[in-house]
Amino acid sequence: MLENNKISSKERYIAIRNITLIGVIGNIFITIIKLVFGFYGRSQALIADGLHSLSDLISDGVVLFAAKYSSLDADADHPYGHARFETIATVALGFLLLLVAGGTLIDAVRRLLEPELLWHPSKITLIIAALSIFVKEALYQYTILVAKRLRSQMLRANAWHHRSDAFSSMIVVVGIAGSMAGFPWLDAAAAILVSFMIAHIAWSLGWGAVKDLVDTALDESQINQIKTHIQSVDGVHTLHELRTRKMGENALVDVHILVNPRISVSEGHQIGEMVRQSLVQNMEEITDVLVHIDPENDEEIRANLNLPLRNEIITDLQKCWQSVENIQATPQITLHYLLGKVTVEIYLPLSIDIKSREAISQCFSDFTANSPDIETIKIYYFEEREN
Repeated sequence: MLENNKISSKERYIAIRNITLIGVIGNIFITIIKLVFGFYGRSQALIADGLHSLSDLISDGVVLFAAKYSSLDADADHPYGHARFETIATVALGFLLLLVAGGTLIDAVRRLLEPELLWHPSKITLIIAALSIFVKEALYQYTILVAKRLRSQMLRANAWHHRSDAFSSMIVVVGIAGSMAGFPWLDAAAAILVSFMIAHIAWSLGWGAVKDLVDTALDESQINQIKTHIQSVDGVHTLHELRTRKMGENALVDVHILVNPRISVSEGHQIGEMVRQSLVQNMEEITDVLVHIDPENDEEIRANLNLPLRNEIITDLQKCWQSVENIQATPQITLHYLLGKVTVEIYLPLSIDIKSREAISQCFSDFTANSPDIETIKIYYFEEREN
């Protein structure tokens, strides 16, 4: 069962493929009639619009390629998966749109500067431009609906590619109508407006994808939502070093949480798992969370870095119980690294006689007095149970 009804990679790929294939069919139809009737009807704006539709067709191919490879499972070379294929495709789509905008702008400006190059469009071009508005807006509405459901930035970019074509067709209608009314320069002017509009969309989509590629954090509202979910987990005292980044349509989170320093490793792990589960279940875009458990704040933790580790401490402590006769059991030892010192908790069987206990206690007391790294040694005696 998928957490929070999240869509699997295979289902996601099939949905993106199907909506994109619908777009391919629509773009083939629109591109052909725009270019054919643009040349036939002598409308530079309609030809520019046809080139825009052709770029839509190319972008559909990029989307299909990226959707296939971004849906692949994680492997040894890509442990976080292949989702950034989608991000790269979005950058490519943005760049493609910029090229279309630049070419359209240059040609339209040239014709405005040389009026003898201006064309005089016929009535059929007006009908074709109006038809394009209807087809491309329908493709936008359907594609953006699927993009929102899948949280696909790449599909959202392709949807806006459809809508930009619809907008450009509106401008083309105005330009053609104006040219037919006796203002031939309006057709070229409409082509210039189309180029600027395409460039704006290309920049906004491409720049957003580039920010994802350089691991830009999630927006402030999402960060605040993440903090709220983390702090709502029982056992979390506070959090710090919260880092987020995008991986295609997914978001990854790293965070340090401060917990009670006296709890067990397993309880600390349990609290961390609850934090991870809370974020994954309550925020659809989050797919992976790395939780670091801290018993103290960072300044205090850094003070512990020069302290001896378990093996060194236990080697010294063994001298105490090995020097006492009649002790066969190996004690259980818990170490707490806090405030630049080590607190030692030792658990011994209750069966040890009083004299041996006193000897052990004195030995540990002397050890503590002579060890600058040891804060205190606490001894606990427990009753052994028969299996």
